[in-house]
Amino acid sequence: MSAASFTLTIDGVTVETTAGQTVLDAARAHGISIPTLCFLPGLCASSSCRLCLVEVKDSSRLLPACHTEAKPQMEVVANSERLYRYRRTVLELLLGERAHECATCASTGLCELEDLARRHGITRPSLPSLRFAGEADASNSRFQLDQRRCILCRRCVQVCAEVERARTLDISGRGTESRLILDLNRPWAEAESCTQCGKCADCCPTGAITEKGKPLAAVYRCQPVLAYLQLQK
Repeated sequence: MSAASFTLTIDGVTVETTAGQTVLDAARAHGISIPTLCFLPGLCASSSCRLCLVEVKDSSRLLPACHTEAKPQMEVVANSERLYRYRRTVLELLLGERAHECATCASTGLCELEDLARRHGITRPSLPSLRFAGEADASNSRFQLDQRRCILCRRCVQVCAEVERARTLDISGRGTESRLILDLNRPWAEAESCTQCGKCADCCPTGAITEKGKPLAAVYRCQPVLAYLQLQK
């Protein structure tokens, strides 16, 4: 073990990590699963999805693994019945807030929300849908945005700002009125700052942003962005 290395326990397993790493970093490095929908390695952690909350000994509240710095001798519970129920509730809320009918979604089979719902035993949402009255923007020649499938994870916002440096995307509104916007709420075809790079579509965990005419079965979601971020290290 190097001078900067130390150990902590996650789900009873002793893992080694280094200063500056998060609990999520340490867990993933040792094959311990902690679900996320907003996190991408190399980007600033936004903690917006709240799925990666974990139990930490001597803490009175749940902490986001993507934002919590790993410390020597820390004792973390990443997977428990309590956390399973909590994450299932979060997923139910996400499914009920917008329109996520998998049978009619182009991203079905590649959707991270769909995958996590299945892993948490959700075959049919138990909460009533809010029937979000969001619209679809197909004005761009290459890409389309379906607000009804957006979970406001902010991945696309961060990739556009931190990787492409275009800052085209942002979130407008509050609560159930929140929505993804481009260039201060212009149609995509009129968003002059957009470089048409496609990184937003690559990193979208649902079917909210897709590329027209591109078979999703041939797309390894997030891989182009992750490869770029790896090169920057």
